[in-house]
Amino acid sequence: MTENYEVVVVGGGAAGLSAALVLGRARRHTLVVDAGEPRNAPAAHMQGYLSRDGMPPAEFLAVGREEIARYGVELVRDRVVDVGRDGDFTVFLAGGRTVRARRLVIATGLRDELPQVEGLAERFGRDVLHCPYCHGWEVRDRAFGVLATTPMSVHQALIVSRWSKDVTFFLHEVAEEELSDDDLRRLAAAGVKVVPGEVADVTVEDDRLTGVRLTDGTTHDREVLFVAPRAVPQTDLLRRLGAKLRETPFGAYPVVDETGLTTVPGVWSAGNATGFAEQVVNAAAGGYRAAATINGELLMTDLDAAVRV
Repeated sequence: MTENYEVVVVGGGAAGLSAALVLGRARRHTLVVDAGEPRNAPAAHMQGYLSRDGMPPAEFLAVGREEIARYGVELVRDRVVDVGRDGDFTVFLAGGRTVRARRLVIATGLRDELPQVEGLAERFGRDVLHCPYCHGWEVRDRAFGVLATTPMSVHQALIVSRWSKDVTFFLHEVAEEELSDDDLRRLAAAGVKVVPGEVADVTVEDDRLTGVRLTDGTTHDREVLFVAPRAVPQTDLLRRLGAKLRETPFGAYPVVDETGLTTVPGVWSAGNATGFAEQVVNAAAGGYRAAATINGELLMTDLDAAVRV
């Protein structure tokens, strides 16, 4: 039997739970479908979220689930495998359940693909990091490395120099001639050492990153390595629904308005599903905006229908 909801939220991270909280408090019959794969799972703590600074991501999500349950929001641990539309939306779950919804919030986030360097995955979120705003304070004044994957990695090397004056920029897959004169001047002004050559792996002793080894065998002592993972947006459902996407250097993301409304009527998106740089606090705000807009839109739709009767 198909169950009917006013809103189905796809994704149970910060954006999805925030949307669900607002919808629940607005007395909207809401279902959250959570595949249980948050982007920040490798991190021990999240930073930069006022009043939640330093909170473990798993604890943050657990508290969020408790909060939405108070307002009657249902959460199911499952995955949406397809969506159809014939007026309302039909949502098909991997576990075999089928539900109907008047509106959708797609908060499926993205997946980080690390460079193919031995040892990175095992240290990711510990001393192999990607975001200085998330982790820079905790590793400040240590010996930093930055692994270049594109010439845009120069920006990362310059930014992390705010947290340490000992920064080495490993060009890895980037040729020296790909760096502009401005890049080289800025790196020099920031005191960043530039090392050409491909990185083979990282060295670890006593469960601590101790260095970066090049393919020529030379090793550079480092305590922290910043990398820029390749962002893989989870946009399958949006594509199936026919949402227009925009190409960026960090993948293709849906075209949305200021509330998160996509080009598909009735479908909103929030969090990392809308962009690479959305931190937890931004994702939560995006979910809030989308939910408040949906509630108002449903209200006016129903009132207008009542007037026409």
